Amino acid sequence: MEAVIVNYRRGRHTMHANQLLLEIEGVDSRAKASQFIGKRIVWKTPGGKEIFGKIIRPHGNNGVLRARFSRGLPGTALGTKTRILEK
Repeated sequence: MEAVIVNYRRGRHTMHANQLLLEIEGVDSRAKASQFIGKRIVWKTPGGKEIFGKIIRPHGNNGVLRARFSRGLPGTALGTKTRILEK
């Protein structure tokens, strides 16, 4: 299954580069999004390296998820796809 990286988790003055917001096609409510909590995800760099992360909680009420990666992702990751791994 795939998810699209929407944006970093951010506030008005701060940005958390290792926490990103993900959107999955067909997931449009907080209840549906909660089913993905705890699943691991992987993002491939253009060079072929893999950066792993984990879905930690829903973000808002419209099905967006919050994920924490082992290290910060570059700005080129925004708008790209990540793969959700099965447990």
